[in-house]
Amino acid sequence: MLPNNSCKVYLSGAMQLTCAYQVKSVISRQNKRVLKMMSEISSAVKNAIENFIVPKDVGFGTLISPVMIEANFKDNQWSDLQILPYGDITIPPTAKVFHYAQEIFEGLKAYKSPNGEALLFRPEQNAKRFNYSAKRMAMPETPEEMFLTACKTITMLSKRFIPEASGSSLYIRPFMFATEATLGIKPSSEFKFMVLASPSGSYFKAGGLNVFIERSAIRACPGGVGTAKTGGNYAASLLSSTKAIDHGCQQTLWLDAINHQKIEEMSGMNFMCIKNNKIITPELTDTILSGITRASVIELAKTEGYEVIERTIEIDELIDGVKSGEITEAFACGTAAIITPIEKFIEENGISYELPKLDTPISLKLRSHLLDIQEGRKEGPAGWSQIVD
Repeated sequence: MLPNNSCKVYLSGAMQLTCAYQVKSVISRQNKRVLKMMSEISSAVKNAIENFIVPKDVGFGTLISPVMIEANFKDNQWSDLQILPYGDITIPPTAKVFHYAQEIFEGLKAYKSPNGEALLFRPEQNAKRFNYSAKRMAMPETPEEMFLTACKTITMLSKRFIPEASGSSLYIRPFMFATEATLGIKPSSEFKFMVLASPSGSYFKAGGLNVFIERSAIRACPGGVGTAKTGGNYAASLLSSTKAIDHGCQQTLWLDAINHQKIEEMSGMNFMCIKNNKIITPELTDTILSGITRASVIELAKTEGYEVIERTIEIDELIDGVKSGEITEAFACGTAAIITPIEKFIEENGISYELPKLDTPISLKLRSHLLDIQEGRKEGPAGWSQIVD
């Protein structure tokens, strides 16, 4: 069982406190808010939870927990969080989200430990990134305590729905969107914040990925919203995903918008490769989303003695390295993917570059270590795996 090392991570920026009494006080306030919400659960919510059945095969993101949490922003303030049965929502057709795509989201996971506890993985990092995205999209920030309370509460309510198989989890989706009903092109003054949860299996099926090299379309450009977790970035990748599928690929590898030479990221995850036994990943720019799994993998790899280099990687270097054997591995890393090896890269003309099949790949060693922490078999750095109880 992991100790709960999460005390300080519930505090943000200027609120970082060192006094144990003050830290406990903040956590106590959060727990009181959770308890108040739990005490106000309606009979409809209770019935939804009691009657919910998890099928044997859950897939990824297709089965939704029977509860959801929401709050509304109006007149420059947030309402209290509410627990509701999962269901449809009513929004006016003129809501700005439909016309100007003013929305953001996050993705994090709760795992089930060997002792049956629910473990959230680094949720405070998602809270920080959510607010970073909000700033970029001209949206109000959500108080970090509110974000964490919502994630903690939906985890508690959905605890018995968390799949037990390794690599499975309760995938948690906080999101916010503009609800002001006017067609003028300006930032909305009204928003809805919601949190859903999905009992999910592995994102990718067993085995490695085939990755399509996109040399013409772009996902993000300098000065744009590439570092914000907003739907527009993912919408920009969808046309290429159809090309990827046509080429037998599960993901797209994106290059820079200017010269189409620098590797940036994949459609829903970050990219890493192993060259001469060193882990190399593109350095973060304003066109690459800062992945929480990416940061965790870098930290873990360093503790295991691997050299990690964050720098520009050009597509020609990748292809030449795979051909010469200097690059022995490449892998995707992200909340959904965890760490998933890449088997081959495929060009639009059908040419492919295949990576060797290794007996003990570094990527799978790192995946095993990370899952051991996330699923409570090993203790990780303080605050990484947080018991929700």
